Amino acid sequence: MKAGLRMALAAALLLPVPTAGQAGWRAVERVETYAISGKTGIALYRSIGENGPKAGIGRAIAYTDYKLTWRRDYRPQGGGCVLAAARPNLVITYRLPKPAGDLPAATRRLWERFIDGVEKHERVHGEIILDITKKIEALSVGLTVADDPDCTKTRAELQRRLPPLAEELKRRSREFDRVELSEGGNVHQLVLGLVNGE
Repeated sequence: MKAGLRMALAAALLLPVPTAGQAGWRAVERVETYAISGKTGIALYRSIGENGPKAGIGRAIAYTDYKLTWRRDYRPQGGGCVLAAARPNLVITYRLPKPAGDLPAATRRLWERFIDGVEKHERVHGEIILDITKKIEALSVGLTVADDPDCTKTRAELQRRLPPLAEELKRRSREFDRVELSEGGNVHQLVLGLVNGE
């Protein structure tokens, strides 16, 4: 589910991710909501189509985004340089729809099943982001370049090694969406259950 939308009325909730990295860091998960309206499943889904995060030429139901920054400790050592520590600061944000008002009991049951499935889908994207962050950490810590007293070669070598991991993140997310969003896929089934009242 592509491209994000920041809503002025979005609600944010901070939740720690239970999985820690090698150096004891923890990612932070945020849930932001955007308002939709309707009293039936089909009306709620139409509202998602009008208000959901922009995705290419259309809109998505939900969206997972992240911000990743690093604190790195480069240390000159014996004429070379070693990347002694790399600590990520990772914030994963899930943007999900939320009905603006109370729902009739039957619609509420449909909605709860739908949104539970959508959130589980988005959290898989979060797990992929977390996994790639750990791979970057593992690739970084201990990286050593000889004849690099000012650590410029070591920094450049790290940057040279990162693009394949960025590509892996994109590929894994696309492949997951391709399966989930295809006809008969999990998200497709969730949508059918919501709009058909099943």
